[in-house]
Amino acid sequence: MLPVLAAFISFPALAQTLAPYKDDLFAYPAILSSEGEAYRVVDYREMRDINERDQVPERRVQGKYVSTGVRKVQQDLVLKTDAGDIRHVAVGKTEGASVIVLYLHGQGGSRKQGVDDFTFGGNFNRIKNLMAANGGLYLSPDFSDFGDKGVSEVSALIDHYAAQSPAARIVVACGSMGGQLCWGLARDAKAARQLSGLMLLGSLWDDGFLKSPAFAAKVPVFFGQGSKDPVFPIDKQEAFFRSILAKKAGYPARFVRFETGTHGTPIRMIDWRETLNWMLAAR
Repeated sequence: MLPVLAAFISFPALAQTLAPYKDDLFAYPAILSSEGEAYRVVDYREMRDINERDQVPERRVQGKYVSTGVRKVQQDLVLKTDAGDIRHVAVGKTEGASVIVLYLHGQGGSRKQGVDDFTFGGNFNRIKNLMAANGGLYLSPDFSDFGDKGVSEVSALIDHYAAQSPAARIVVACGSMGGQLCWGLARDAKAARQLSGLMLLGSLWDDGFLKSPAFAAKVPVFFGQGSKDPVFPIDKQEAFFRSILAKKAGYPARFVRFETGTHGTPIRMIDWRETLNWMLAAR
């Protein structure tokens, strides 16, 4: 049995800090500038961070970035709910998890994107291994749309697994248009009470968040954005991030700007462990 699976079995049920997993490979490159921990500009370079990292650029990362033994605790499931049947992939402990992380894909994606071991520089494999090794659960679902129906489906999925793991912290990461669902959950009073963090990765903004139950509850929010994102302009996302801090002093929000990065860069480059540890400590 691989070490990561042994750790999955033995790790304490209520872990407050995620143990390391290939931190040296997934740590951010040089920090070009910062405003404390709240805002950082990361030195992203396509030649280094894609071409030198991937065996086949954007299709298959080098083997040292992944550990596929985690597939032994990966299941493709269907949950029947009042909101409909929800197909999803679950990795780790479906009961008694210490932390639950959901990844919500963007336009044209599916539940398979969030569990692909080799794309996006192996970063999905990292979050799978982090959850398995730390007694957690990682979920990557399908959903009908990015509107109310999609929000109701994701909420039903959260409800189910929260009941199975009542002590778990719950963090939702949203890629691109998936951010619509993050903001929808923030507006839902019940969902907001369940959240320990929202992560927006190459995603959009929502001024309504400033009046949401999640904002009132000071749910931590992380933004990762490429400076050359052609879909969601970084200037608007940065302005929204700063509006959060201006509205409520000391609000737990962080922004990482990947200099020269484009739309998919944050999904490839986010340091899952650093971000989740910050969120878990903030709640």
